[in-house]
Amino acid sequence: MTTERWALGGDLSVARIGYGAMKLTGWPRGERPGRETALAVLRRAVELGVNHIDTSHYYARDGVAANELIREALHPYPDDLVIVTKVGALVEGSDIALPAERKNGLTPDGLRRGVEANLRSLGVDRLDVVNLRMGDLDRAGTPLAAPLETLLALREEGLIRHLGVSNVTAAELAEARAIAPIACVQNLYNLSQRDDDPLVDACADAGIAYVPFFPVGGFQPITAERLDAVAARHRATVPQVALAWLLARSPNVLPIPGTGSLEHLEENVAAGALKLGADDLAELAGRPG
Repeated sequence: MTTERWALGGDLSVARIGYGAMKLTGWPRGERPGRETALAVLRRAVELGVNHIDTSHYYARDGVAANELIREALHPYPDDLVIVTKVGALVEGSDIALPAERKNGLTPDGLRRGVEANLRSLGVDRLDVVNLRMGDLDRAGTPLAAPLETLLALREEGLIRHLGVSNVTAAELAEARAIAPIACVQNLYNLSQRDDDPLVDACADAGIAYVPFFPVGGFQPITAERLDAVAARHRATVPQVALAWLLARSPNVLPIPGTGSLEHLEENVAAGALKLGADDLAELAGRPG
């Protein structure tokens, strides 16, 4: 495990490799581990020094819910454990296929229900960080200001400690920062999907954490000959190299790899000790060494 840390929101010290809980439920598609394995993965993650867990009340399928697993495995929570949740688009599972004007997740009522559902299922009185997730479809008809102002009001009620944003553009981050302090941005980003390069740098300049989801490719795992070559040189796995590259990319990058396997969890955490040299980074970027 890397000893490097980041002050999320300025006051929550987290190890740079976190854990994403989505795969514990198989949501929205895919296999999931058995319940005892899921609980063991969460407990082992904390034993290994992971203290940043990403989840949401809508990570649930067929009666298996990530928040409830987290609560059963880890409550009462360690003092330094930071649980980051999200609300907004997809807070209602069917919303993803609806036009913007019919989505419920970004309405004031939908956002409050989402926050209250996370509080209740995690068994806490205040959420450490809540990300406002913007939608994938009909973005032009999905304003950010109103839902963020709703979450800001919930923060003022004492239900939320810090606010973040997810699935946003640089322009939306700028808009969000004009409304409220932003602790983190959670977007799709990995070695093979680097459209957010400028946003990663902008967040670093502003002291904002950048939390890449699907850090090793998600449903489409990262593959490339140069990755295989670097992995072989370090006697590491390709996912470990992909995670090490993210850690080398910028000190504000906080990967949250998810897994339902104890073996893969151990490998992911061990990636924190993998140091890539200048030649490795050049090779991964496709540049001559």
